[in-house]
Amino acid sequence: MKLSLKSIAAVFFILCLGVGKVAAQKKSKNVKTTPLTDRQVWLQEMDKMVRPVIYNLAKDSLRIVMPKVTSIHIDNKEHRIKVQYVEVLGRVLSGIAPWLQLEGGLAAEIVLRKQYREWVIQGLKNSLDSNAKDFMNYDIGGQQLVDASYVALAFIRAPWLWENLDKKNQELMMKSIATTRKFKPVFSNWLLFSAVNEAFRAKFGYDWDVMRVDYALQQMEQWYVGDGMYKDGSSYAFDYYNSYVIHPYLGTLADIIGKKTTAYNAMFDKIRKRNERYAIIQERLINTDGTYPATGRSIIYRGGAFHHLADMAYKKLLPKQLSPEQVRCALTAVIKKTLESPTTYKNGWLTIGLYGDQPDLGDFYNNQGSPYICTNIFLPLGLPETDPFWSNPAAKWSAQKIWSGEDFPNDHSVDLR
Repeated sequence: MKLSLKSIAAVFFILCLGVGKVAAQKKSKNVKTTPLTDRQVWLQEMDKMVRPVIYNLAKDSLRIVMPKVTSIHIDNKEHRIKVQYVEVLGRVLSGIAPWLQLEGGLAAEIVLRKQYREWVIQGLKNSLDSNAKDFMNYDIGGQQLVDASYVALAFIRAPWLWENLDKKNQELMMKSIATTRKFKPVFSNWLLFSAVNEAFRAKFGYDWDVMRVDYALQQMEQWYVGDGMYKDGSSYAFDYYNSYVIHPYLGTLADIIGKKTTAYNAMFDKIRKRNERYAIIQERLINTDGTYPATGRSIIYRGGAFHHLADMAYKKLLPKQLSPEQVRCALTAVIKKTLESPTTYKNGWLTIGLYGDQPDLGDFYNNQGSPYICTNIFLPLGLPETDPFWSNPAAKWSAQKIWSGEDFPNDHSVDLR
Protein backbone atom coordinates (compact mmCIF):
# COMPACT_ATOMS: atom_id res chain seq x y z
CA MET A 1 0.00 0.00 0.00
CA LYS A 2 1.44 3.37 -1.03
CA LEU A 3 1.24 6.21 1.45
CA SER A 4 0.69 9.78 0.32
CA LEU A 5 3.06 12.52 1.45
CA LYS A 6 0.41 13.77 3.87
CA SER A 7 -0.09 10.26 5.28
CA ILE A 8 3.64 9.76 5.83
CA ALA A 9 3.84 13.08 7.68
CA ALA A 10 0.92 12.08 9.87
CA VAL A 11 2.60 8.78 10.76
CA PHE A 12 5.73 10.65 11.78
CA PHE A 13 3.90 13.03 14.06
CA ILE A 14 2.09 10.17 15.75
CA LEU A 15 5.28 8.19 16.32
CA CYS A 16 7.78 10.92 17.08
CA LEU A 17 5.82 13.58 18.83
CA GLY A 18 3.41 11.45 20.78
CA VAL A 19 0.35 13.08 19.23
CA GLY A 20 -1.56 9.82 19.38
CA LYS A 21 -0.79 9.47 23.05
CA VAL A 22 -1.75 13.06 23.76
CA ALA A 23 -5.03 12.64 21.90
CA ALA A 24 -5.82 9.56 23.95
CA GLN A 25 -4.99 11.39 27.14
CA LYS A 26 -7.40 14.20 26.25
CA LYS A 27 -10.25 11.72 26.51
CA SER A 28 -9.60 11.47 30.21
CA LYS A 29 -10.29 14.60 32.24
CA ASN A 30 -7.97 13.33 34.96
CA VAL A 31 -4.87 13.01 32.76
CA LYS A 32 -2.83 16.09 31.90
CA THR A 33 -1.33 16.35 28.44
CA THR A 34 2.45 16.60 28.15
CA PRO A 35 3.68 19.62 26.20
CA LEU A 36 6.18 19.09 23.43
CA THR A 37 9.83 19.63 24.24
CA ASP A 38 11.67 22.33 22.34
CA ARG A 39 13.47 19.68 20.31
CA GLN A 40 10.16 18.06 19.36
CA VAL A 41 8.83 21.46 18.27
CA TRP A 42 11.91 22.04 16.14
CA LEU A 43 11.70 18.58 14.56
CA GLN A 44 8.01 19.03 13.84
CA GLU A 45 8.55 22.40 12.16
CA MET A 46 11.60 21.23 10.25
CA ASP A 47 9.80 18.17 8.94
CA LYS A 48 6.74 20.17 7.91
CA MET A 49 8.92 22.67 6.08
CA VAL A 50 11.35 20.49 4.18
CA ARG A 51 9.39 17.29 3.55
CA PRO A 52 7.68 18.50 0.33
CA VAL A 53 11.10 19.41 -1.10
CA ILE A 54 13.09 16.33 -0.14
CA TYR A 55 10.32 13.77 -0.64
CA ASN A 56 9.44 15.00 -4.12
CA LEU A 57 13.08 15.30 -5.19
CA ALA A 58 13.64 11.70 -4.12
CA LYS A 59 10.62 10.69 -6.23
CA ASP A 60 11.92 12.71 -9.21
CA SER A 61 8.82 14.89 -9.08
CA LEU A 62 10.04 18.19 -7.62
CA ARG A 63 9.69 20.10 -10.90
CA ILE A 64 6.18 18.75 -11.29
CA VAL A 65 4.97 19.54 -7.78
CA MET A 66 6.88 22.66 -6.71
CA PRO A 67 4.85 25.84 -7.34
CA LYS A 68 6.26 28.34 -9.83
CA VAL A 69 5.74 31.33 -7.56
CA THR A 70 7.85 34.48 -7.73
CA SER A 71 7.89 37.84 -6.01
CA ILE A 72 5.46 40.46 -7.29
CA HIS A 73 8.59 42.61 -7.73
CA ILE A 74 10.41 40.00 -9.84
CA ASP A 75 12.90 41.18 -12.45
CA ASN A 76 12.85 38.14 -14.77
CA LYS A 77 10.13 35.65 -13.89
CA GLU A 78 11.10 32.94 -16.40
CA HIS A 79 14.74 32.91 -15.33
CA ARG A 80 13.97 33.01 -11.61
CA ILE A 81 11.76 29.94 -11.99
CA LYS A 82 14.53 28.11 -13.85
CA VAL A 83 16.98 28.58 -10.99
CA GLN A 84 14.57 27.86 -8.12
CA TYR A 85 15.35 24.13 -8.02
CA VAL A 86 19.06 24.38 -7.20
CA GLU A 87 18.09 27.27 -4.93
CA VAL A 88 15.67 25.24 -2.83
CA LEU A 89 18.01 22.23 -2.78
CA GLY A 90 20.95 24.19 -1.39
CA ARG A 91 18.94 26.17 1.12
CA VAL A 92 17.14 23.16 2.55
CA LEU A 93 20.21 20.92 2.69
CA SER A 94 22.43 23.57 4.27
CA GLY A 95 19.97 23.86 7.14
CA ILE A 96 19.28 20.18 7.84
CA ALA A 97 22.83 18.95 7.14
CA PRO A 98 23.99 18.88 10.79
CA TRP A 99 20.93 16.84 11.75
CA LEU A 100 21.62 14.42 8.89
CA GLN A 101 25.20 14.10 10.15
CA LEU A 102 24.11 13.30 13.71
CA GLU A 103 23.93 9.73 15.00
CA GLY A 104 21.74 8.30 17.75
CA GLY A 105 18.88 9.83 19.65
CA LEU A 106 15.38 8.65 20.44
CA ALA A 107 14.16 5.72 18.36
CA ALA A 108 11.54 7.70 16.44
CA GLU A 109 14.03 10.43 15.54
CA ILE A 110 16.51 7.82 14.32
CA VAL A 111 13.79 6.38 12.07
CA LEU A 112 12.96 9.82 10.72
CA ARG A 113 16.62 10.64 10.07
CA LYS A 114 17.13 7.32 8.29
CA GLN A 115 14.21 8.13 6.01
CA TYR A 116 15.53 11.61 5.26
CA ARG A 117 19.00 10.27 4.57
CA GLU A 118 17.57 7.87 2.02
CA TRP A 119 15.49 10.60 0.39
CA VAL A 120 18.38 13.07 0.30
CA ILE A 121 20.86 10.66 -1.28
CA GLN A 122 18.32 9.59 -3.90
CA GLY A 123 17.34 13.21 -4.45
CA LEU A 124 20.95 14.24 -4.98
CA LYS A 125 21.38 11.44 -7.50
CA ASN A 126 18.25 12.59 -9.35
CA SER A 127 19.54 16.16 -9.38
CA LEU A 128 22.78 14.95 -11.01
CA ASP A 129 21.19 12.58 -13.52
CA SER A 130 20.81 14.29 -16.90
CA ASN A 131 18.05 11.79 -17.77
CA ALA A 132 15.99 12.56 -14.67
CA LYS A 133 13.08 15.01 -14.63
CA ASP A 134 14.68 16.76 -11.65
CA PHE A 135 18.12 17.14 -13.21
CA MET A 136 19.64 20.43 -12.06
CA ASN A 137 21.81 22.50 -14.36
CA TYR A 138 24.28 24.73 -12.51
CA ASP A 139 25.29 26.98 -15.40
CA ILE A 140 22.15 28.84 -16.44
CA GLY A 141 22.85 32.10 -14.62
CA GLY A 142 24.82 33.94 -11.99
CA GLN A 143 22.30 33.13 -9.25
CA GLN A 144 23.56 29.55 -9.47
CA LEU A 145 26.86 30.69 -7.95
CA VAL A 146 24.88 31.56 -4.81
CA ASP A 147 22.87 28.36 -4.83
CA ALA A 148 25.87 26.10 -5.51
CA SER A 149 27.55 27.51 -2.42
CA TYR A 150 24.64 26.44 -0.23
CA VAL A 151 24.88 22.93 -1.68
CA ALA A 152 28.63 23.04 -0.96
CA LEU A 153 27.91 24.28 2.58
CA ALA A 154 25.60 21.31 3.14
CA PHE A 155 28.38 18.85 2.25
CA ILE A 156 30.81 20.75 4.47
CA ARG A 157 28.39 20.51 7.38
CA ALA A 158 27.52 16.88 6.71
CA PRO A 159 30.45 14.87 5.33
CA TRP A 160 28.13 11.87 5.66
CA LEU A 161 26.40 13.09 2.50
CA TRP A 162 29.64 13.06 0.55
CA GLU A 163 30.73 9.71 1.92
CA ASN A 164 27.42 8.12 0.94
CA LEU A 165 27.42 9.36 -2.65
CA ASP A 166 29.03 6.93 -5.05
CA LYS A 167 32.19 8.02 -6.86
CA LYS A 168 30.36 8.82 -10.08
CA ASN A 169 27.96 11.21 -8.36
CA GLN A 170 30.74 12.73 -6.27
CA GLU A 171 32.49 13.69 -9.49
CA LEU A 172 29.27 15.02 -11.02
CA MET A 173 28.61 17.14 -7.94
CA MET A 174 32.13 18.51 -7.88
CA LYS A 175 31.88 19.30 -11.59
CA SER A 176 28.49 20.98 -11.15
CA ILE A 177 29.74 23.31 -8.43
CA ALA A 178 32.95 24.05 -10.37
CA THR A 179 30.78 25.08 -13.33
CA THR A 180 29.77 28.21 -11.41
CA ARG A 181 33.35 29.48 -11.61
CA LYS A 182 32.32 30.97 -14.94
CA PHE A 183 30.12 33.54 -13.16
CA LYS A 184 31.61 36.77 -11.88
CA PRO A 185 30.35 37.39 -8.33
CA VAL A 186 28.63 40.65 -7.50
CA PHE A 187 30.98 42.94 -5.54
CA SER A 188 29.29 42.11 -2.25
CA ASN A 189 28.79 39.11 0.03
CA TRP A 190 28.76 37.12 -3.22
CA LEU A 191 32.55 36.96 -3.00
CA LEU A 192 32.02 34.55 -0.12
CA PHE A 193 29.95 32.22 -2.28
CA SER A 194 32.88 31.76 -4.63
CA ALA A 195 35.23 31.25 -1.69
CA VAL A 196 33.09 28.60 0.03
CA ASN A 197 32.77 26.68 -3.23
CA GLU A 198 36.55 26.52 -3.25
CA ALA A 199 36.63 25.56 0.44
CA PHE A 200 34.31 22.66 -0.42
CA ARG A 201 36.86 21.44 -2.96
CA ALA A 202 39.66 21.87 -0.44
CA LYS A 203 37.81 19.95 2.28
CA PHE A 204 37.34 16.89 0.12
CA GLY A 205 40.84 16.78 -1.34
CA TYR A 206 40.39 18.53 -4.69
CA ASP A 207 42.47 21.37 -6.08
CA TRP A 208 41.14 24.77 -5.06
CA ASP A 209 41.62 28.32 -6.25
CA VAL A 210 43.62 30.17 -3.61
CA MET A 211 42.95 33.53 -5.25
CA ARG A 212 39.16 33.24 -5.02
CA VAL A 213 39.47 32.53 -1.30
CA ASP A 214 42.10 35.19 -0.71
CA TYR A 215 40.19 37.89 -2.56
CA ALA A 216 37.02 37.24 -0.55
CA LEU A 217 38.85 37.25 2.77
CA GLN A 218 40.91 40.35 2.04
CA GLN A 219 37.93 42.27 0.71
CA MET A 220 35.69 41.36 3.63
CA GLU A 221 38.44 42.60 5.94
CA GLN A 222 38.31 45.93 4.10
CA TRP A 223 34.53 45.97 4.60
CA TYR A 224 34.66 45.43 8.36
CA VAL A 225 33.00 48.48 9.93
CA GLY A 226 33.27 47.67 13.63
CA ASP A 227 31.44 46.13 16.60
CA GLY A 228 31.30 42.74 14.91
CA MET A 229 29.65 43.91 11.69
CA TYR A 230 30.64 44.15 8.04
CA LYS A 231 29.46 46.19 5.10
CA ASP A 232 27.85 44.16 2.35
CA GLY A 233 29.73 45.79 -0.50
CA SER A 234 30.71 49.43 -0.84
CA SER A 235 28.09 50.83 1.55
CA TYR A 236 26.67 49.70 4.88
CA ALA A 237 23.07 48.43 5.05
CA PHE A 238 21.10 47.79 8.23
CA ASP A 239 19.83 44.34 7.27
CA TYR A 240 20.53 40.74 8.24
CA TYR A 241 23.19 39.83 5.67
CA ASN A 242 25.81 39.65 8.41
CA SER A 243 23.78 36.65 9.57
CA TYR A 244 22.28 35.29 6.34
CA VAL A 245 25.74 34.97 4.78
CA ILE A 246 28.73 36.92 6.05
CA HIS A 247 29.48 35.54 9.53
CA PRO A 248 28.52 31.89 8.87
CA TYR A 249 30.52 31.87 5.65
CA LEU A 250 33.57 33.54 7.19
CA GLY A 251 33.39 31.05 10.05
CA THR A 252 33.28 28.19 7.54
CA LEU A 253 36.32 29.55 5.71
CA ALA A 254 38.21 29.88 8.98
CA ASP A 255 37.40 26.27 9.86
CA ILE A 256 38.50 24.79 6.53
CA ILE A 257 41.19 27.08 5.14
CA GLY A 258 42.74 27.42 8.59
CA LYS A 259 43.65 23.73 8.31
CA LYS A 260 45.25 24.23 4.88
CA THR A 261 47.47 27.22 5.61
CA THR A 262 48.65 29.39 8.50
CA ALA A 263 48.68 32.51 6.30
CA TYR A 264 45.38 33.79 7.70
CA ASN A 265 45.80 32.90 11.36
CA ALA A 266 45.68 36.51 12.58
CA MET A 267 42.64 37.27 10.41
CA PHE A 268 40.82 34.12 11.48
CA ASP A 269 41.42 35.00 15.12
CA LYS A 270 39.71 38.34 14.52
CA ILE A 271 36.89 36.67 12.62
CA ARG A 272 36.18 34.33 15.53
CA LYS A 273 36.07 37.21 18.01
CA ARG A 274 33.76 39.17 15.71
CA ASN A 275 31.58 36.07 15.40
CA GLU A 276 31.15 36.10 19.17
CA ARG A 277 30.30 39.80 19.29
CA TYR A 278 27.71 39.53 16.54
CA ALA A 279 26.13 36.53 18.27
CA ILE A 280 25.59 38.74 21.33
CA ILE A 281 23.97 41.42 19.16
CA GLN A 282 21.77 38.84 17.43
CA GLU A 283 20.46 37.42 20.70
CA ARG A 284 19.55 40.91 21.94
CA LEU A 285 17.58 41.56 18.74
CA ILE A 286 15.07 38.85 19.67
CA ASN A 287 12.13 40.43 21.47
CA THR A 288 10.25 38.90 24.40
CA ASP A 289 7.74 37.26 22.04
CA GLY A 290 10.15 36.05 19.36
CA THR A 291 9.64 39.05 17.06
CA TYR A 292 12.59 41.11 15.82
CA PRO A 293 13.09 44.29 13.75
CA ALA A 294 11.74 43.71 10.24
CA THR A 295 14.35 45.78 8.47
CA GLY A 296 16.36 45.43 5.27
CA ARG A 297 16.10 43.32 2.18
CA SER A 298 15.44 39.57 2.15
CA ILE A 299 13.28 39.84 5.27
CA ILE A 300 11.13 37.00 3.88
CA TYR A 301 13.91 34.63 4.91
CA ARG A 302 12.16 34.50 8.28
CA GLY A 303 14.26 32.61 10.85
CA GLY A 304 17.22 32.68 8.47
CA ALA A 305 17.86 36.11 10.00
CA PHE A 306 19.38 34.13 12.89
CA HIS A 307 21.50 31.80 10.79
CA HIS A 308 24.61 33.07 12.58
CA LEU A 309 23.29 32.66 16.12
CA ALA A 310 22.10 29.13 15.28
CA ASP A 311 25.47 28.32 13.70
CA MET A 312 27.38 29.51 16.77
CA ALA A 313 25.14 27.42 19.04
CA TYR A 314 25.57 24.36 16.81
CA LYS A 315 29.36 24.75 16.80
CA LYS A 316 29.35 25.27 20.58
CA LEU A 317 31.09 28.62 20.10
CA LEU A 318 28.67 30.87 21.95
CA PRO A 319 30.39 33.59 24.01
CA LYS A 320 30.26 33.28 27.79
CA GLN A 321 27.51 35.92 27.99
CA LEU A 322 25.09 33.55 26.22
CA SER A 323 24.05 30.28 27.80
CA PRO A 324 23.02 27.51 25.37
CA GLU A 325 19.59 27.24 26.98
CA GLN A 326 18.75 30.94 26.66
CA VAL A 327 19.71 30.80 22.99
CA ARG A 328 17.57 27.68 22.53
CA CYS A 329 14.58 29.40 24.08
CA ALA A 330 15.11 32.58 22.05
CA LEU A 331 15.40 30.67 18.78
CA THR A 332 12.37 28.55 19.68
CA ALA A 333 10.39 31.76 20.11
CA VAL A 334 11.55 32.96 16.67
CA ILE A 335 10.60 29.65 15.06
CA LYS A 336 7.13 29.73 16.60
CA LYS A 337 6.49 33.38 15.80
CA THR A 338 7.68 33.27 12.17
CA LEU A 339 5.77 30.07 11.41
CA GLU A 340 2.56 30.48 13.43
CA SER A 341 0.54 32.46 10.88
CA PRO A 342 -2.14 30.35 9.15
CA THR A 343 -0.89 31.72 5.81
CA THR A 344 2.76 30.71 6.34
CA TYR A 345 2.15 27.76 4.00
CA LYS A 346 0.05 27.40 0.90
CA ASN A 347 -0.58 23.82 -0.16
CA GLY A 348 2.36 22.79 2.00
CA TRP A 349 4.84 25.29 0.54
CA LEU A 350 6.31 28.36 2.22
CA THR A 351 4.76 31.62 1.14
CA ILE A 352 6.68 34.83 0.48
CA GLY A 353 6.46 36.86 3.68
CA LEU A 354 7.75 37.20 7.23
CA TYR A 355 4.54 36.59 9.16
CA GLY A 356 2.46 34.59 6.73
CA ASP A 357 1.75 35.49 3.12
CA GLN A 358 2.99 39.08 2.58
CA PRO A 359 3.78 39.48 -1.14
CA ASP A 360 4.88 43.10 -0.93
CA LEU A 361 7.77 42.12 1.36
CA GLY A 362 9.38 40.15 -1.47
CA ASP A 363 12.43 41.31 -3.42
CA PHE A 364 13.10 41.24 -7.15
CA TYR A 365 15.12 38.01 -6.86
CA ASN A 366 12.68 35.92 -4.79
CA ASN A 367 11.15 32.72 -6.11
CA GLN A 368 9.50 29.73 -4.44
CA GLY A 369 12.89 28.40 -3.33
CA SER A 370 14.13 31.60 -1.70
CA PRO A 371 12.37 31.52 1.71
CA TYR A 372 13.76 28.06 2.45
CA ILE A 373 16.99 29.63 3.67
CA CYS A 374 15.09 29.83 6.95
CA THR A 375 15.96 26.14 7.49
CA ASN A 376 19.33 27.39 8.73
CA ILE A 377 17.74 28.26 12.06
CA PHE A 378 17.50 24.47 12.61
CA LEU A 379 21.30 23.95 12.69
CA PRO A 380 21.38 23.09 16.44
CA LEU A 381 19.37 19.94 15.69
CA GLY A 382 22.83 18.63 14.83
CA LEU A 383 23.56 18.58 18.58
CA PRO A 384 22.42 15.44 20.45
CA GLU A 385 19.47 15.75 22.80
CA THR A 386 21.88 15.21 25.71
CA ASP A 387 23.80 18.40 24.86
CA PRO A 388 23.22 21.32 27.29
CA PHE A 389 21.63 23.24 24.44
CA TRP A 390 18.69 20.83 24.62
CA SER A 391 18.94 19.25 28.08
CA ASN A 392 19.35 22.35 30.28
CA PRO A 393 16.15 23.80 31.77
CA ALA A 394 14.48 26.68 29.95
CA ALA A 395 15.92 30.12 30.59
CA LYS A 396 14.95 33.69 29.80
CA TRP A 397 16.87 35.38 27.04
CA SER A 398 18.14 38.96 27.31
CA ALA A 399 14.99 40.77 26.20
CA GLN A 400 12.82 38.79 28.58
CA LYS A 401 15.07 39.57 31.52
CA ILE A 402 15.34 43.26 30.70
CA TRP A 403 11.65 43.82 29.94
CA SER A 404 10.51 41.96 33.04
CA GLY A 405 12.44 44.42 35.18
CA GLU A 406 15.38 42.23 36.14
CA ASP A 407 18.72 43.90 36.68
CA PHE A 408 20.95 43.06 33.75
CA PRO A 409 24.50 43.81 32.55
CA ASN A 410 24.76 46.73 30.14
CA ASP A 411 26.11 46.38 26.62
CA HIS A 412 29.04 48.14 24.95
CA SER A 413 30.60 48.03 21.51
CA VAL A 414 33.88 46.17 21.12
CA ASP A 415 36.86 47.30 19.02
CA LEU A 416 37.83 44.25 16.95
CA ARG A 417 39.68 45.86 14.05
